[in-house]
Amino acid sequence: MRLCNAQEIMALDRQAIRGLGVPGVVLMENAGRSCCDQFEQAFSRYFPGPVMVVAGKGNNGGDGYVMARILAERGWQVRTLVLGQEASISGDAKVMLNIIRRLGLPVDFVETIPGLQNSFTSEPALIIDAIFGTGLNSDVVGIQAAAITHINESAAVVFAVDIPSGVDSSTGKICGLAVQAALTVTFDHAKIGLASYPGAGQVGELQVVDIGIPQAGREDFSTNVHLLEKVEAQALLPDRSSSGHKGTFGHLLIVAGSPGKTGAAVLAGSAAERSGCGLVTVAVPDAIHDIIEVKLTEAMSCPLPSVDGLISLQAEVQIEQLLTQRQSLAIGPGLGQSSGLSDLIKSLVKSAPVPMIIDADGINLLAGQLEPLGEHREQTLILTPHPGEMSRLTGLSVSEIEANRLVVAQEFAVKHGIVLLLKGARTVIAAPDGRVNINSTGNDGLSSGGNGDVLTGLIGGLLAQGLDGFSAASLGAWLHGRAAELVAASQGTAGMIASDLLCQLPVARQELVKGV
Repeated sequence: MRLCNAQEIMALDRQAIRGLGVPGVVLMENAGRSCCDQFEQAFSRYFPGPVMVVAGKGNNGGDGYVMARILAERGWQVRTLVLGQEASISGDAKVMLNIIRRLGLPVDFVETIPGLQNSFTSEPALIIDAIFGTGLNSDVVGIQAAAITHINESAAVVFAVDIPSGVDSSTGKICGLAVQAALTVTFDHAKIGLASYPGAGQVGELQVVDIGIPQAGREDFSTNVHLLEKVEAQALLPDRSSSGHKGTFGHLLIVAGSPGKTGAAVLAGSAAERSGCGLVTVAVPDAIHDIIEVKLTEAMSCPLPSVDGLISLQAEVQIEQLLTQRQSLAIGPGLGQSSGLSDLIKSLVKSAPVPMIIDADGINLLAGQLEPLGEHREQTLILTPHPGEMSRLTGLSVSEIEANRLVVAQEFAVKHGIVLLLKGARTVIAAPDGRVNINSTGNDGLSSGGNGDVLTGLIGGLLAQGLDGFSAASLGAWLHGRAAELVAASQGTAGMIASDLLCQLPVARQELVKGV
């Protein structure tokens, strides 16, 4: 699903109205009518209401006035609450307000918080939120904030027009507070804020409707952000010949592990095996090699020279030799940190002849030393930080990163010419050419140790099967999240551990193959 920010959707509106001459009231009428259709489809069991439309002073309120009129014509018991004076309503919204006034439909204008409280003494079954649209970018205050509080504290089911009021449509930021909707109907395109947390948590079910903005004149509509859903993930599946063999489906080398962190290497290796990859070699410090030999059955293993239990710089020659017969490299899970490892990572970034994914300690070893990222070969390079690791890479605080995840990831990927996967609720995957995918799958069960190691092995295995970096990271994120959903369906999310995902990874992939 293609996503846009506030500036892009407003530019489309301007182009339609000013450039092509489509009357704004026509678009508003279309928006309100489409919302009514979705409203009745979802909430027919509540007919005939009562319904309260809570409207702001702008065009979002105008959409609400259209809904009030059409729903009343269809037999619903509708009243409209306007947050402001009648004289403050202008433009297309004023046209729509005048119509419902002339029809004699109940409309109350509220300017004070005490007056607002009186308006909520009669509890509606349904509330239509038409307070703020996509243009909001500052904190909600005053009577609008009080109205949102009343809406959220009521027992009514809430329908949001275009976006839940209080959500920043470009980032998903909550502007002080926001309406909690059961259903949001948005126009022309979904907005980035509807797909990005915390705003995504306010949306409920999301529907996108066409309101008649012409396709002509969209040449400058350059957004390249998508919500990664099943149909997009399905298109990323690597080819798999029925006559293939283990050499056909790629060979991944994983460099990982240290004393006390053998599990990270094992989880990455096991996930790679479940990715569809033909062969997996897990290279670990010689100090823990015997442990890995016991823990891994299907994967091959290889001991590397170590110092104090950590892989040493002297392992570089052996790793380079291994890579001559492998199709991809994953490095970082449980690796530990030392000056030798730092030098090893930087050297491999520059010289690795195959696509490479770096995670966990591998990322931490690059923090403050990002120059090698600009010197990597033409092969794909993927970094998969969580917000804490991203903070160490960028110098930004975790709160700054979480406030604008998409932009932070996109700018870093473009600047350094890499694929950047920023973990978290609605993982962001950014390509070096500016494309961004926001992953739609996953749950809180992934908030436990080892899940990042599973994701690393999974993406590394997809790279070995021939996917480009952006596709491998995107498909890997989707499959990883979907596997967590499958686990949760049988056992819930509390107590889910990383190894629970392993058997579900092929199931998630098969869902895509079958299109179910």
